[in-house]
Amino acid sequence: MKKLPILLAALLSLTGCAAPAADLMHGITPNPVFARELTEVSDAAVTDFALRLFRAGMEEGENTLLSPLSVLAALSMTANGAKGETLSQMESVLGMPVEELNTWLHIYMANLPREEEYKLHLANSIWFTDNPTFTVNEAFLQTTADYYDAGIYRAPFDAATCDAINRWVKDNTDGMIPQILDQIPEDAVMYLVNALAFDAKWQKPYSEYQIRDGDFTIEDGTKQTVQMMYAEENRYLEDGKAVGFVKYYEDRKYAFAALLPEEGVTVADYVSTLTGERLQEILTSAEAVPVETALPQFTVEYDVEMSDILQSMGMTDAFDGTLADFSGLGSSTEGNITISRVLHKTYIAVDGKGTKAAAATAVEAVTECAMIEPEPKQVYLDRPFVYLLIDCETNLPFFIGTLMNIPE
Repeated sequence: MKKLPILLAALLSLTGCAAPAADLMHGITPNPVFARELTEVSDAAVTDFALRLFRAGMEEGENTLLSPLSVLAALSMTANGAKGETLSQMESVLGMPVEELNTWLHIYMANLPREEEYKLHLANSIWFTDNPTFTVNEAFLQTTADYYDAGIYRAPFDAATCDAINRWVKDNTDGMIPQILDQIPEDAVMYLVNALAFDAKWQKPYSEYQIRDGDFTIEDGTKQTVQMMYAEENRYLEDGKAVGFVKYYEDRKYAFAALLPEEGVTVADYVSTLTGERLQEILTSAEAVPVETALPQFTVEYDVEMSDILQSMGMTDAFDGTLADFSGLGSSTEGNITISRVLHKTYIAVDGKGTKAAAATAVEAVTECAMIEPEPKQVYLDRPFVYLLIDCETNLPFFIGTLMNIPE
């Protein structure tokens, strides 16, 4: 079974100015992190960030798919190089102080289960230019080594290094994302790259007889013929505005959760009512009752540039060449470092055997159980719905999507 990637890259570059990579980890030894256990407060903050990000980024009427964990990891690493109001705004958007984010992500990554039937794996690396006009902050590198277990490389930012970064991405995503960079711009100074791979089999796979043609009706009334997967699950979701169900992957460490808005309520209107706290309540109050379900097989690819989304959430200074303060990251004689773009690409495939998902994010910076069986519920996902991939121990969504239509 192939490992499925979430790929995350943060690009820091300079504008307004016209060999092999050297592994620097031999000079930077990660310090032990003595951290408290994950808290419900931290989990709720991460879930709240996920919902705020999704609400701000959702495209009404279109399939949307974001990986909040990917975006969180990219921006958290970058926030370690921010100071002053730039840092304050990033922490406000991310929902926690950067020190707490570092600890949360460190503990989360260290405790990921690793089994053949289900896998969520993360890897990190930092690449920065050997151009003498740029000086990296050693304390920044130490922090990323301590909390993110990042490989650190200095290299000439040329075609060979572009190929090296792409090879690292390909190797750490099992070939699922063979390339993240077309080229390295002349003004680039740093890349922060995270690869996150998810692959899981259903605890109860669908048999051939459970998969047959069905109709999916999009919001304008158009019907699509799809391959619908029918089964009985035993975790029912309801919040007064939507119904849904949870379908577990092997060993019940991870799950697919779906929420179908009531008739007459659009997906956009329903999503606008969700908060991190409300989503946690919905998931934790799932009823252990039989649920007759229908889930369409689908594959979605999605990409979005997130600068406007993040600025609308309050992270403005990081994108302003005169206000951004990333002096904790490093410095350049050519100008101020600021974020110019945040690129996010995602992929998910849901079929009878399980789920495969992948995402890529690039941050570009520039200068400037009951004894009596009740009657079964029924949730047929035959019209637009919200879906999540969740960590069952914390109910954290590491993917959130809306399925508005079934792509051809």
